[in-house]
Amino acid sequence: MLVDVEKENQEIIRRYRVLLRTAKPILKEGDAKIIKKAFYTSLQAHKDMRRKSGEPYIYHPLAVAQIAVEEIGLGTTSIVAALLHDVVEDTHLELRDIERDFGDKVALIVEGLTKISGVFEHGSSQQAENFRKMILTLSEDVRVILVKLADRLHNMRTLESMPRDKQLKIASETMYLYAPLAHRLGLYVIKSELEDLYLKYTDTERYNYIYEKVHESQSAREKFTKDFGGPLEQPLKRAGLKFKIKGRTKSIYSIHTKMQTQNIPFEEVYDLFAIRLILDSELPEEKAVCWKAYSIVTDFYKPNPDRLKDWVSTPKANGYESLHTTVMSRSGQWVEVQIRTTRMDDIAEKGYAAHWKYKEHKSGQKDSGLEDWIRKVRELIENNDFSAIEFVNEFRQNLFSEEVFVFTPKGDLKTLQFGATALDFAFEIHSKVGEHCLGAKVNQKLVPLSYQMNNGDQIEILTSSKQKPSEDWLKFVVTSKARAKIKESLKEEKKHIAQDGKAMVERKLSHLKIPLNNDTINKMLLLFNMKTPLDLYYNIAKDIIQPSELKRLKEPEKKPEPKKVIIDPDKKHSVSVQVSDKDMILIGDNLDKLDYNLAKCCNPIPGDEVFGFVTVSEGIKIHRTNCPNAIELMSQYGYRIVKAKWTSQTELAFLTGLKIIGADRVGIVNDVTKVISNQLKVNIRSITIDTDDGIFEGTMMVFVNDTEHLNTLISKLKSISDIISVSRINS
Repeated sequence: MLVDVEKENQEIIRRYRVLLRTAKPILKEGDAKIIKKAFYTSLQAHKDMRRKSGEPYIYHPLAVAQIAVEEIGLGTTSIVAALLHDVVEDTHLELRDIERDFGDKVALIVEGLTKISGVFEHGSSQQAENFRKMILTLSEDVRVILVKLADRLHNMRTLESMPRDKQLKIASETMYLYAPLAHRLGLYVIKSELEDLYLKYTDTERYNYIYEKVHESQSAREKFTKDFGGPLEQPLKRAGLKFKIKGRTKSIYSIHTKMQTQNIPFEEVYDLFAIRLILDSELPEEKAVCWKAYSIVTDFYKPNPDRLKDWVSTPKANGYESLHTTVMSRSGQWVEVQIRTTRMDDIAEKGYAAHWKYKEHKSGQKDSGLEDWIRKVRELIENNDFSAIEFVNEFRQNLFSEEVFVFTPKGDLKTLQFGATALDFAFEIHSKVGEHCLGAKVNQKLVPLSYQMNNGDQIEILTSSKQKPSEDWLKFVVTSKARAKIKESLKEEKKHIAQDGKAMVERKLSHLKIPLNNDTINKMLLLFNMKTPLDLYYNIAKDIIQPSELKRLKEPEKKPEPKKVIIDPDKKHSVSVQVSDKDMILIGDNLDKLDYNLAKCCNPIPGDEVFGFVTVSEGIKIHRTNCPNAIELMSQYGYRIVKAKWTSQTELAFLTGLKIIGADRVGIVNDVTKVISNQLKVNIRSITIDTDDGIFEGTMMVFVNDTEHLNTLISKLKSISDIISVSRINS
């Protein structure tokens, strides 16, 4: 490919100047000079390097820096770090060069970014460990995560140049951790775009369908905003309020989620659109101004009293502040109105960075829930006993959680995640209070430890020095802090008991004249189906495994009988399979030689885009790329993912599910089964019918040859009189 170097150089300089113009309002004296130095350092370091798209590599750090300043609102230090974020990993420059030329703050961020880079780019099989490293940087400097989010956003925007398997893995990893992180840090716009891009690459057909529908209704939404806001303008001005009114459309992924969870068509997503009323106000008057605007809006439009949400008085943990109400418009439809100030809107869009920008100017402002959350992350990090996967799962639990607000006996406000129990509250007060918690009083009444707290509860914890954590506690606590401390305490107790078990094993093996070495330990683990020596010794000490059973170690090993693998879409197999990264499973090919089965969680059929997942004991499972479990499998176990595609296989039928909704008339079920069985010769495995208030809803599992066969069936069913909708379901 011929490259116009002169044209590329002009484009590089143009993008650099755009970055400087965007950053100009926040630059202090000398900042432009340091940014220029970082740009030319990065340009020289990445000289002659190109991305997968064929573009000069420098486009990427420039784009990351642009996102950092324009879309997140970060400052000079972050811009410099963004420009340099790949130089230590990809070029001859070292961290000490960065520290010497740009200072220790920039070096710290670049070091953090270097630690967490390349989870997929270099084929790493330790995704969870990489995620743990990334989370650890939160406790050092949150800007590491913010620049990493900018980096990930640009990578997602340019994902089309990557191979298909990489697209799926990177998109799943993004959805697994980066989108929830963006949400928790208050970066709503970035979180929404990451989710939309995930859907674009994992379910392109669905993405394009919703995108077109949203685009088609754009002019109608603009007219609605104008008609809705027009009558409010004069009353708001008379009240002395400075404001602007704009519309906000739900993101494509949010629409998709609502359609999927409620099993409704696009036209029935009622909260597709919201009105945003943004007010200019000084900080001390913000609450009063918001409620004044609320009064004017609800004087003109009738509100739904059950749909009022006040995040002005009590902001969300990610710093979000807004007053939400749902009102009836003149056209007879419910519409959500979001009332907030310019500062609140800035924080809602740009999250953590915007919060700090305002905090710097208002020294009296209280810490937001974000600092409190980051403090909790540090507490989680302090517990080092978790495996990497456990650690990441514990961390993710708190990313999307709502909050509950409760009080101590002295009236101090405590914020915990929604669903938290009295025991979670005890651990929130102090780990020792939690460990010795015997019970609790809520609003002067005794309650069990599992009591789920409600907003406004006042809680007193009762303790006893004799009380200690039990395994049952893990069944109802929800906060990471409580779970971590309980597991830590139980592990110490387990270690203590296991010491007795180990002594019993040593005595028995000595009697049997069997040495206690690694080979013997591995044989014992296999014999008793235990994961670790600790589990083995613990079970022996607790008499779950009798020491006399150890004599089985002297028995000769039996060789397993060879068995033929029969491929059936609905049966499990147990032959282990070795698959290299370059292998491609051809589904329907070499059926007697390859051990795989079709995952029941998504019931793939020929024509679906699929991948293989190497399980521990069930061979390879074939999943659809938009399977509900695909995100977790691809993000946590990327090294066990193998490419897969269908071969022509007309003689096999595959199981899939359908949901049919229609008017409940006499004979409609008969019409449906006639089309399925008689016209299209499709076998029905199961069918369930529910009727309610004149509407029937049927769920059925049927056998089809491929997606073309399925689409023909859906089309035929939709043509039946009084059928409202027909859609595919996972299982």
